[in-house]
Amino acid sequence: MKKLWLWLLIVIVIVFVGLVVCAHIRAKLPPGPNTQKDEAMQAGRDAKSMPGADDDYYADMDYGFTKNAEAVRAAVDPYIRGISAADAVKAVAIGRNNWIVWTGGNDRLWDKLNAASVGNLDLLKTISNVGPYTRDNRWHWYGLVNEPCYKKNTQPRADRWGLVLDVRDAANPDCKQADPFENEQKYPGVAYGARGKGKVALGSYYGYATGIVGLRLFPNPDFDEKAQQAWDPARYYSDPTYYNRADLVKPYRVGMSCGFCHVGPNPTNPPADPENPKWENLNSNPGAQYFWIERIFMFSQDYKSFVWQLFHTSRPGALDTSLVSSDEINNPRTMNAIYNLKARAEIAKKWGAEKLGAGSNDNKQFEDYVPPLTANTLLTTLYDKNTQTSYTTHVLKDGADSVGALGALNRVYLNIGLFSEDWTTHFIPLIGGPKTSPIEIKYCRQASNYWNANELQTPYTGLFFLVTGKPDYLAKAPGGANYMNDAALVPRGKEVFAERCARCHSSKLPDKVFATYFKPGCIGPDYLKCWNDYWTYTKTDEFKTAMKQMVNAPDFLDDNFLSNEVRVPVTLLETNACSPLGTNAIRHDIWDNFSSESYKNLPSVGSVTIHDPYTRQPSQYPMPAGGRGYTRPASLISLWSTAPYLQNNSVGHFEESGSVGDRMKAFDDGIHQMLWPERRLSNPPGAAFVTKSGKMAPGWIDLTTETTRLNVPRGYLPPDLVAVGRPFRGLAEWLFPNVFGEEGLSIGPIPKGTPVNLLSNLNVGPEGFDSTLPVVKEMVKAFKSLPQNPTDAQVEQTFKPLVPDMLRVSKCADFVVNRGHYFGTDFLPASEGEPGLTDADKNALIAFLKTF
Repeated sequence: MKKLWLWLLIVIVIVFVGLVVCAHIRAKLPPGPNTQKDEAMQAGRDAKSMPGADDDYYADMDYGFTKNAEAVRAAVDPYIRGISAADAVKAVAIGRNNWIVWTGGNDRLWDKLNAASVGNLDLLKTISNVGPYTRDNRWHWYGLVNEPCYKKNTQPRADRWGLVLDVRDAANPDCKQADPFENEQKYPGVAYGARGKGKVALGSYYGYATGIVGLRLFPNPDFDEKAQQAWDPARYYSDPTYYNRADLVKPYRVGMSCGFCHVGPNPTNPPADPENPKWENLNSNPGAQYFWIERIFMFSQDYKSFVWQLFHTSRPGALDTSLVSSDEINNPRTMNAIYNLKARAEIAKKWGAEKLGAGSNDNKQFEDYVPPLTANTLLTTLYDKNTQTSYTTHVLKDGADSVGALGALNRVYLNIGLFSEDWTTHFIPLIGGPKTSPIEIKYCRQASNYWNANELQTPYTGLFFLVTGKPDYLAKAPGGANYMNDAALVPRGKEVFAERCARCHSSKLPDKVFATYFKPGCIGPDYLKCWNDYWTYTKTDEFKTAMKQMVNAPDFLDDNFLSNEVRVPVTLLETNACSPLGTNAIRHDIWDNFSSESYKNLPSVGSVTIHDPYTRQPSQYPMPAGGRGYTRPASLISLWSTAPYLQNNSVGHFEESGSVGDRMKAFDDGIHQMLWPERRLSNPPGAAFVTKSGKMAPGWIDLTTETTRLNVPRGYLPPDLVAVGRPFRGLAEWLFPNVFGEEGLSIGPIPKGTPVNLLSNLNVGPEGFDSTLPVVKEMVKAFKSLPQNPTDAQVEQTFKPLVPDMLRVSKCADFVVNRGHYFGTDFLPASEGEPGLTDADKNALIAFLKTF
């Protein structure tokens, strides 16, 4: 009997221990999708308690448009009929504030990414005046816009827990009005965790100004008494063993607004000193054309880090918008300027009909906001509820966001971190990973009041851009006329544009085009037939004659989006295939709810030519169907101010100041490289790649500039693997001494001259993980076989045999970033039946492009 009780006791103990262990493991596991609520909902804050601010604090921006209340009323009236001038200004102000200062709780994401990026990304350091890069040279180094009415501070701020942050310039006569968004009584912050308790301020739900446009500062709800006792601001700035730790809790989190990536210098009223702009020198819509991602997102400039090399592939003004929600393809793309939104919506009504379905039909449409928006206006006729058809614009370069302009806009806020509690459970941030799932709009409404508050504000953001997103003309820029002394060439330039460019780069087209091509139903499985019929028609004399008449009309540029908004097959463009190979919006992937059924049913464009990055031998890659393989034509509005060119800023020399003179230097270099592709840069030097014409053109591959390693500091590694702060070695250190060392995990070395995207594009996603895993194991085995301190020759000898397998499992093996768009040049295939333009015609075209 005693033995029975003994065995029973043993069983109970085993079961109990098992349950404890399982509970511990379960607690360590990340939460699954559709299980979390956001901080606002957990704090009991509903959407109506976070209304959009109508303070017109940014009135001097955007050419001072909102200072003329009657002009605002007249501009808004076609969309909200009968509105008063005062209410029109408030409506526009809500939209602009949502764009520039609202962060929607995404400070949580950017704080978490500090650990997820193993310390590389730390926005709290970016906004600080410590080290060589401060407010004095912030524009020059980071390309970030210093917020007017603030000044450099070099002393620890007692009101900011010892951080060295900018302070308001109260003595400046232009800055008498305080930042209204910091008003805690008017815009009370979300009292979650430690925020609003004890020594931790509540703050405003707009946060505090940081001195950088688009970044806001929020009291950290995790900064409890224990964290306060451990906080040491001096060591935070100076001691890597202190700040390179996953468990470090900082007193503030930094939130990011859309304006961070979109506010830039006014092209026709640039600041005299780009480090010290006034609000009147800034516009909300041109895009952050000057910021350097490898400097912003990697505070420590370690050129021997592979992460730095990866970020370095983003040219100034370009960013991979799937950086966090990774699709395992490195895709740096330019920030979109937002011009002539009315013209863009009007062409969408003519041939942008896309069917929505499960999930995608849950997006809000402008017609859902009647009132306050008035029925039978442009905004309320972009969606047909009976047929679930959206007449949509395409903001993303691959035309993936196809659920309507408002749905595309709302997705942007998720992408920069709104409702990160759920968003980041659908993939592994910065990596993607073997399991991804769609973010569900229905669940966002159930569990995120930041999302719900945002949905109430973004209709006003659309309204704001409708009435303010006007072209910036070179003719109106200071000294602009000096660059337009070739006016005699413009008449011929108009003819060249009509014959060769307008078919993709004009929203004004002959009536027959809209009556015959891309009718409802075209977008989907039969898209290529519709496209081919249209493209064939644009080569006819009938089209060219009609187009010449339109281009020569005095109002041709008025309300012209200078893009036709259709999806062009990359097989024709010959541009880098990685952008149209992005997978986030395909069926069942992350942005499934934000792409249409029409997009998901697009056919394959066929095969594209790719090149071995070492031998440069061409091969054919079959493009998949289901949405991938297309690029929408870029708008040419204000082309003079937006160089360098192509979707990744890879064509043309970058000039940093934002002055009219520097913009024209960049324009001149970029447009000549576009029209004379033989002038484009090559890397390695002298490298050339075959085009569809059979001719060889120079091309650039992003190669590592140093022998690099992938490093993870000890403070970001699990304590079970390495002995952080302990005198003995951890398990991983015993098993892999050449990978885990005193500094932490170090994978490599990766040879100098390695194509960056050879590693970054390895397919670890759902459809490729099983194939890629054996290749990764071989890579690790190869690295382990290297001796201590190997020579470059030894590293290259070990690494080279792995290349064929790495190419085989690449999600995008097209590494030439500055190729394609050979229209009007001798590199266009003979099958197109259009010989290259003469130098005289090219110069005439350039003269006309300057007038855009």
